[in-house]
Amino acid sequence: MLSRGKMTPLEKKAYEIIVKAGDKGVLQSDLWKLLGVDSREGSRIAIRLAKKGFIHREPVIKDGRKTFRLLAKIKAPPPVKVDDVIDVPCFTCMDYNKCNAGSFLNPATCRKLTEWILEEVERKKRL
Repeated sequence: MLSRGKMTPLEKKAYEIIVKAGDKGVLQSDLWKLLGVDSREGSRIAIRLAKKGFIHREPVIKDGRKTFRLLAKIKAPPPVKVDDVIDVPCFTCMDYNKCNAGSFLNPATCRKLTEWILEEVERKKRL
C-alpha cells in the first residue's frame, strides 16, 4: 500500500527513473549516478521510497558487490491503443475547435464525452 506522504523533488526524479525502467528495474548503484548524488544519498533515497511503499528493493550481486534492483510497485500504464479511443465523440464533434479547458465548451462538462466514458466503463466491466 502506498503512503500518501509527499516525495522530495529528488525522490520524484528517482521514482520516475525507476518507473521508466519497467520490469527490469534499476540497480541502486546506477540510480545514484543517474541522479548525480553520492552512493550514501542514493541509498537513502531508495530506502525512503521503499518505506513509503513506492518501490521494492531486491538484493542482487553486480560485479561481485551487493546492490539492490529497484522496482516500482505501481507499473506504468499500458500504452493506449487506437481501438481504445477510436469512438471518442470528440473526434467527430462539430464543436471540436471551440472546446478547451476553461471555455464554455470543455471536456469537463461535455455530456457526450461523459456518456461515452460511462458506457466504456460499463463495457469494460462486462469483459
